[in-house]
Amino acid sequence: MELFIVCIALLLMILGILGSFLPVLPGPLTSWAGLLVLHFTEGVELSQTFLIVTLVFAVFIYVLDYIIPAIGTKRFGGSKAGMIGTTLGLVIGLFSPIPFGIIIGPFVGALIGEMMHRNDFNKALKAAFGSFLGFIASTFLKFIVAIIYLGFFIVKLSEHNVSWY
Repeated sequence: MELFIVCIALLLMILGILGSFLPVLPGPLTSWAGLLVLHFTEGVELSQTFLIVTLVFAVFIYVLDYIIPAIGTKRFGGSKAGMIGTTLGLVIGLFSPIPFGIIIGPFVGALIGEMMHRNDFNKALKAAFGSFLGFIASTFLKFIVAIIYLGFFIVKLSEHNVSWY
């Protein structure tokens, strides 16, 4: 049973890392759920304080995920259309066969969104760049937190004798 619980926790950790890039999964919150599941494994003890602090941090990053791209877009004169284009470009970029589609997609999506909103290419390009920078900053922050939570997972799992049979 312990092996099953650890496998579920590891799956949540991996989904948390993927969720750093996929807009449909809340990366750090999913990684935190992996820590919570690990807490229920016999032989692995995570304090309530540790779980609460990591949850608060995951929620904070989740909220920032919506604020950072908006700040980047506004700072460079972007619109909501640019933000929507960034998200759509990310999804298309993830599934496209082109190299670096996950990076190119959000920028192209933001540019198309801004061009649909306004006809001035230079302003649309500037706003798309801001939207893209906000997206990259937010994604990087989520990824770092998910990796840190994976590190906690590995350390906590290795600190204790877990029966695998």
